[in-house]
Amino acid sequence: MITVGVDPGYSGAIVAARDGKVFEIHDMPLMQGKAGKNLLNLSAISDIFVKLIRNADDQPLRVHIERVSAMPGQGVSSMFRFGEGYGAVQGIVAAHGLPIVFIGPQEWKKPLGLIGADKDFARTLAIQTFPELSSQLARKKDIGRADAIWICLHTGAK
Repeated sequence: MITVGVDPGYSGAIVAARDGKVFEIHDMPLMQGKAGKNLLNLSAISDIFVKLIRNADDQPLRVHIERVSAMPGQGVSSMFRFGEGYGAVQGIVAAHGLPIVFIGPQEWKKPLGLIGADKDFARTLAIQTFPELSSQLARKKDIGRADAIWICLHTGAK
């Protein structure tokens, strides 16, 4: 079984694991939009899933997407962009005919002891748990990668 974890935010990531071993990590693909604002590169996101499907060797793929919602204090336009990206990722995955499991932040964070922890602790824990991935989690901005790893490997998914 190949499991794909998606942290759908603009600073998120897409991670793939086969039988619990991470083998691909992608930052959420972005492109430059009007007035210098980043946009999700939907074509590049689709290409990641095409490559995963092609290389699956007839193993089933299942996609875990973090179930997100607006957060207090977020601006209206940033909430709209966040929701737009979340929906776009769902649409791409569905268009490829892949099953989706939605996992709330509390669901994957609680078993790891991340509720109420510093946001960067998920990255620290991922480095400690998977030292072979430490070079891909070395930067502070790799928090999205770490989150996607934990979403991908969440075992409570149905």
